Amino acid sequence: MWFVKKTSPRRSQVRRKKASERLAQISRFASTDRLISILLTAIFIVFFVFIISFELMRPVNYFDLVPRTIIAVLISLGAAFYIHRYQKQIIKNHTRTLALAGMFILLLAATKFGVLFANQTSWATGTAVTAAIILTIAYDQRFAIGMSMFYCFFAYFAASPYSNINLFLTMAAGTFTCCLALREIRTRMKLLEVSILAAAVVFIMAASLDFFSESRPEKLSRIFSNAGNHAGVTLIIGVLIQGLLPLIEKIFRIATSMTLLDYSDASQPLLKRLAMEAPGTFSHSLMVGTIAEAAAETIGCNGLLCRVGAYYHDIGKINKPSYFTENEMGFTSRHKELSPAMSQLIIVGHVKDGIEMAREYSLPVVLRQFIETHHGTTLIEYFYNEAKKKYEAKDSEDSAAPSEGEFRYTGPKPRTKEAAIVMLSDVAEGTVRSLGEPTPTKIEATVHNMAMKRLQDGQFDECDMSLRELSLIETSIAKSLAAHYHGRVAYPKSASELKPARPAKEQQNNKPANNNKTQDPEELQQQTQPEDKPVNEDEEQTPEPPEQPEQETNGSTDSPQS
Repeated sequence: MWFVKKTSPRRSQVRRKKASERLAQISRFASTDRLISILLTAIFIVFFVFIISFELMRPVNYFDLVPRTIIAVLISLGAAFYIHRYQKQIIKNHTRTLALAGMFILLLAATKFGVLFANQTSWATGTAVTAAIILTIAYDQRFAIGMSMFYCFFAYFAASPYSNINLFLTMAAGTFTCCLALREIRTRMKLLEVSILAAAVVFIMAASLDFFSESRPEKLSRIFSNAGNHAGVTLIIGVLIQGLLPLIEKIFRIATSMTLLDYSDASQPLLKRLAMEAPGTFSHSLMVGTIAEAAAETIGCNGLLCRVGAYYHDIGKINKPSYFTENEMGFTSRHKELSPAMSQLIIVGHVKDGIEMAREYSLPVVLRQFIETHHGTTLIEYFYNEAKKKYEAKDSEDSAAPSEGEFRYTGPKPRTKEAAIVMLSDVAEGTVRSLGEPTPTKIEATVHNMAMKRLQDGQFDECDMSLRELSLIETSIAKSLAAHYHGRVAYPKSASELKPARPAKEQQNNKPANNNKTQDPEELQQQTQPEDKPVNEDEEQTPEPPEQPEQETNGSTDSPQS
């Protein structure tokens, strides 16, 4: 008992809490995604060491192998930390991790092959430009610049022992030019223009560096020949990537702006079906696309992606178009014949049907997110309230009261800002369309209410959208809707329309008598009616019997539904 240290209950509780936190940190670090990423990094280091030490394999020289291994490990760890900092989702997406590592291995092997067997250091410049273009297409410019510089380090050591600092600077000049000039590919000439610009920069850089190190006049021909080789390889790379662009998009599961423009064409099979089978939904999708594109550009997002994604977000309504308001075309709603639970299943089902149709028509993955997330996990309020009313009217304790979870969409929530913009544009356009007289003030208040309702419901929790960006999006959507639902000045009436109508008796007195012709009773009835009374065209086509006028009217109203 003398050697046992007494501790207070509070200190024991703190120690237990620290131990649990430490265990939680270890479990988070040792997750499956991290372990797989660490394994792929180790495999990449092994392949990279083998490539840069290929010429040492014939006479085994372990002394030169050690420093190259250390350099490979340090550069690889630097690239891994850079990926963890700026593209953390690559760690969870093992397909992209494998594609990125495989691309680096293939390009480094091509560099080593060109330097050893063709004795041309221009291969290193060509592979560096290739990596820069592919990374810019697959990711953003900042990440592409950082990873391209890491590749320049890899290629610099892979080209050893024939490389020098001039080769590294030439590769860096080409990669910086490609990353900064290639923002998006909207035309087929874009890659060729970027490769021409990069070739010019590479030529100037290579010639200047060689001339700086060897300024003798007899070396000018060799200097310009070497610079021409670097520039020529850079130009050829742009042409090759133009042909390999569909393969790059499939490997990295992306869609360039040129591909998105192709999918925005109205001749696409899905858009054709949507226009023919659900014209109201097609018109709504076009309007949402225009609104979302303008809103996305106000906060610097991809407006083209928002527009094309909005075109396809409701393709699931093709299967049951008549169950949605925009396709009713004046007929009675079919949901009056269904229970709220069944109506909820039909409404929620258009999301699942849309995903299946997107897979069937091989829609790009980047467009499928708009189908999945354009409703998130929001509540279908109308049918939820109808279910509550029916439950309260029954007043029975046998059945359970309807819960909100049963009347919510399955999700997921928007994971990108573009998907969140399409969600807000969709609900704002539908709500404003239902207003009786949409004025700019009403539209602005409606858009703000919809945005706040989605924000408080937690629909924007996974898309990293700030309140300032949400405010700019609201303003843009309200402005676009106000411009669409603007008021018009009434057209002036002609002189014949402004002339007052004469009474029917005066017309009968002025009309010449015709005693030989017997008039139809319907004509006599029309003559005795005053002209200012509107005539019901439906009544003229299907006259009602005098005995039961109400039953005939109800029958004619329900006939389109039957």
